[in-house]
Amino acid sequence: MGIVEKIKEIEEEMARTQKNKATEYHLGTLKAKLAKYRAQLLEPATKSGGAGTGFDVQKSGDARVALIGFPSVGKSTLLSKCTHTQSEAAAYEFTTLTAIPGVIEYKGARIQLLDLPGIVEGASQGRGRGRQVVSTAKTADLILIMMDATKSDEQRRLLEHELDAVGIRLNKQKPDVVFKRKTTGGITLNITVRLTKTDEKTIRSILASYKLHNCEVMIREDITTDEFIDVLIGTRKYLPCLYVYNKIDAISMEQLDKLARTDHSVVISCEMELNLDYLIDRIWDELGLVKVYTKKRGAHPDLDDPICLRKGATVEVGGSIASHRVLVVIFLAYPGCLQWYSSLPGDQFPLCTGLGKSSKFSPHAQKVGLNHLVQDEDVVSIFTK
Repeated sequence: MGIVEKIKEIEEEMARTQKNKATEYHLGTLKAKLAKYRAQLLEPATKSGGAGTGFDVQKSGDARVALIGFPSVGKSTLLSKCTHTQSEAAAYEFTTLTAIPGVIEYKGARIQLLDLPGIVEGASQGRGRGRQVVSTAKTADLILIMMDATKSDEQRRLLEHELDAVGIRLNKQKPDVVFKRKTTGGITLNITVRLTKTDEKTIRSILASYKLHNCEVMIREDITTDEFIDVLIGTRKYLPCLYVYNKIDAISMEQLDKLARTDHSVVISCEMELNLDYLIDRIWDELGLVKVYTKKRGAHPDLDDPICLRKGATVEVGGSIASHRVLVVIFLAYPGCLQWYSSLPGDQFPLCTGLGKSSKFSPHAQKVGLNHLVQDEDVVSIFTK
């Protein structure tokens, strides 16, 4: 029996099993097996060289957005309208056969928009080129699920299912669970909250099914069985998602109002170019980026080429870059914007003057350190003492 058949057998058994307190332990074991088989199903694509021909697109710009949907919903047209990149569009299905990148220019920032081929139901199990498509989506910072507003909302459920099957969690936060493997000592389970969606017996059975007999687990959130399995697997991607409904010019005002009020949704018409500017604004908001302008002392800020950082980043580029050598390279990519001197270990650390929203004395300049949190449209000048 192949992996696909085993997955189908487990899904059928789960569908037959009535959900109650008595079957919770059995369902938890089945879910653990299902997650293990799905992970095995994705392994061949990884070992054979990644996403495959046509999908190896180099990540560029300040962020990547993946455009996913069923065939003929308007993905190629949206790419052409927003990025001025020519992606073949036609009235028949599967016009796009490879991943086609484009770049959205937004207030000096560059956002890569990746048009992925249309997927079909069962894509996560290898139908069509679906496995490569949904796996490539894992490399994105934001998912755009594009749908036809004239069709039923079943398309949204099916697309979410395919992404969920390959470990992409949409608009969800990573569970507040700490998991550490140990070599000896058995299982140490520390639960700081009351669990209402699973229990300790189920958690221990899942650990046993993964042959984890020596580990430390701390649960600080009322999690589900599925969320605990995600923590154990450790390869899940938690990505923001926007649901884009195209062809709104072909539906009633009542339908349009209903779709527009749905959470994380944007309604557009590529053909009539309706609401495309608002979509780009929403993309920027969901990405959670801030633009920082650099300024040389005695000169005007360089407003044409901002540095884009994640919200919560500091002057030291988010703290994720510990090496000052890397920081120098990043800033030297914008020649003439800064007065920068070497700050390698042992050298004198730089100071920074900030002018913008994060300055306490705005609109006046303020001297801050490398740990200062930057905000959108801050003007920064870095120099040595």
